[in-house]
Amino acid sequence: MRVLLVHPSCLMYAEIYLRLEPLGLELVAAAARQAGHAVRLLDLQTARHADYFRLLDDWRPEAVGFSLNYLANIPEVLDLAIETRHRLPQCFIFAGGHSVSFVGREIIEHAGGAIDCVVRGEGEGITPRLLAQAAASRTELHTLPGIVTAAGAGPPPQFVDDLNRLTPARDLLPQRRKYFIGTLDPCASIEFTRGCPWDCAFCSAWTFYGRSYRQLTPERAAEDLQRIPEPNAFIVDDVAFIYPEAGLALAREIERRGIRKQYYLETRGDVLLRNKEVFAYWKRLGLEYMFLGLEALDEEGLKLYRKRTTLSKNFEALEFARSLGIVVAVNIIADPDWDERQFATIREWALSVPEVVHLTVNTPYPGTETWATESRELTTRDYRLFDVQHAVLPTKLPLERFYRELVKTQQVINKKHLGFAALRDTFFIVVKLLAQGQTNFLRMLWKFNQVYNPGRQFADHKRAVHYEMPLPQSAPQGRLDRKSLYVHRPESAQAVG
Repeated sequence: MRVLLVHPSCLMYAEIYLRLEPLGLELVAAAARQAGHAVRLLDLQTARHADYFRLLDDWRPEAVGFSLNYLANIPEVLDLAIETRHRLPQCFIFAGGHSVSFVGREIIEHAGGAIDCVVRGEGEGITPRLLAQAAASRTELHTLPGIVTAAGAGPPPQFVDDLNRLTPARDLLPQRRKYFIGTLDPCASIEFTRGCPWDCAFCSAWTFYGRSYRQLTPERAAEDLQRIPEPNAFIVDDVAFIYPEAGLALAREIERRGIRKQYYLETRGDVLLRNKEVFAYWKRLGLEYMFLGLEALDEEGLKLYRKRTTLSKNFEALEFARSLGIVVAVNIIADPDWDERQFATIREWALSVPEVVHLTVNTPYPGTETWATESRELTTRDYRLFDVQHAVLPTKLPLERFYRELVKTQQVINKKHLGFAALRDTFFIVVKLLAQGQTNFLRMLWKFNQVYNPGRQFADHKRAVHYEMPLPQSAPQGRLDRKSLYVHRPESAQAVG
């Protein structure tokens, strides 16, 4: 079967700061190819819709699979699927990914027959079976684990039985030099672990993976890393190096193989403090950048988001990262209930520290606990606005003023880390990148005002809405039962934390 796998376009945040390799889709592609299918992969972060339709006409795929890790991409994919059905009436069309796993039934309804099924949970294991079933009889698709169709839903999704089994099909992406994050240009993506044992109220990683935590072997992870041609790697793990013995074992294997790259990873402040020797080792290997989700600058906020850490530990973690010479980016969640005073407090703090401080907007997502427990009514059900850059809950300030304060606060990044300030501090890096033909980072330095514009964000609320999200079910009294959220929790999965 000719199978075309498609990643949708960039979201607002990614328009400036990063463009990441679609690693999950590459793993699904590898599984489909291993099963004997002819597979192509198109990333609309680097290609255009015209390229997609040209490929449909020229190659005429028998199956098209869309990646939907982000809610904000759903309208784009629905429109593409409907047009694909019009051009190729017999084509098998499916979608999968993190976010769509929680709204599968609704997507099937929105598509009106254009999408045959939605894959919930991890895609690599079930996709070969799904394609085989589609070739035999599409009426039985809903009997497969994790598959949702108009006829119903199958058994719960299943975890991939062995993360070491597949190597991402990176060769299917011709424009690999388009992927970057900050000064790491170009930058590949790599996975060492899956899952997260914490249960932050705003996050759906723990509901998607059932609080399980799985790891590749050090040998297999290092082997994959060694195959990557790019000099930089973004480690996509939700929380890097939770277990020190695993982080150290992998570091030793990388050192033994003589692999030299620069790395960007995400972790928690308490994990960083608990495993100092691991991060110090990785700094010697090339760890340059780290993302820490502080989320709040007060204990009340940390408790609200159930971060299970303290403000003092977060600040101590920042100090330790500075001592290692690691550049840290931190995230603060701006609540729609904030007023000018709270934004001003964040601006003052952001200007006083060397870290890159970015704000995202508190957004309840399907699959998170806040989706079921948030008492404020949604002000919009437009999927496109669920990107943590727009307010979808009522704002205390008038909405236009809220966006002015938000962008004014985010401007701290622009003043400290972009434009001429960044060019001055990274001049030799920029020269080196230009000599290598890499322009992603340089272009990023001047894009802030094009992308972050309060007028644009406010106007986004005025667009016609063709697809509306379902309303959350009424929240139960007291704390939400975790099991009611899980996409899958097989008995064999070892939960930690």
